[in-house]
Amino acid sequence: MPRVLVVGESWFTYTVHQKGFDAFHTAEYTEGGGVFLDALRSRGHEVTYVPAHEIPTRVPASADGFDAYDVVVISDVGANSFQLPPETFNRSVPAPDRSALVCGFVERGGGVLMIGGYLTFSGIDGRARWGRSPLAAALPVVLADHDDRVELPAGAVPDVVGEHPVVRGLERPWPALLGLNEVTARPEASLLVECAGHPLLVVGGHGAGRSAAFTSDVAPHWAPPPFLAWRGYAELWDRLVRWLAGSDL
Repeated sequence: MPRVLVVGESWFTYTVHQKGFDAFHTAEYTEGGGVFLDALRSRGHEVTYVPAHEIPTRVPASADGFDAYDVVVISDVGANSFQLPPETFNRSVPAPDRSALVCGFVERGGGVLMIGGYLTFSGIDGRARWGRSPLAAALPVVLADHDDRVELPAGAVPDVVGEHPVVRGLERPWPALLGLNEVTARPEASLLVECAGHPLLVVGGHGAGRSAAFTSDVAPHWAPPPFLAWRGYAELWDRLVRWLAGSDL
């Protein structure tokens, strides 16, 4: 089964509690991709998970390091985390651009999947910056150069519009989603699913490898509990990862 490197889906929250004259702070660490990781592992995939704050120490800093994987998944973490390791940002020491290394990994035959969120694609206030990174060339979509969030608070049901083994026969209707990132499918790519008239799932190729973009989330808030409990959830990710790894399904 494919060896999958999943990066992102974690965050620290700092809260100010104001009680009259007095205030105090609390901090919390959260990992949001548990259901997604469990879905992949339940289908036999060998999954390595790297939280966002561990990217500088655990995501490979050389092309050879990516030989241990068949597919790289990037979810809800911005390009800065791949391009600004502490030695460069704090001490002006040159270091490898990990976004370029992932692009090269795809060019050599690997697979990459970008999953949506407030800090993937372009993201909130354009801060994710993936469209300005070397990895943008490997994605099957063109990214906006501005805040690309499409909030769908009333919910929108995805619509399968393309014929492909990844989506063929999956239970319909898909559960509603609450938002996504706005992108444009490349002309040479395959648009498989739309949501509220926007691309939701797009697949394509780059060099000798394969790439995919899923523009909504794998966890709340954009992916509500009914989507996580959907019988097609694990099947979708299993198929997509196997396809990205080069299987014909």
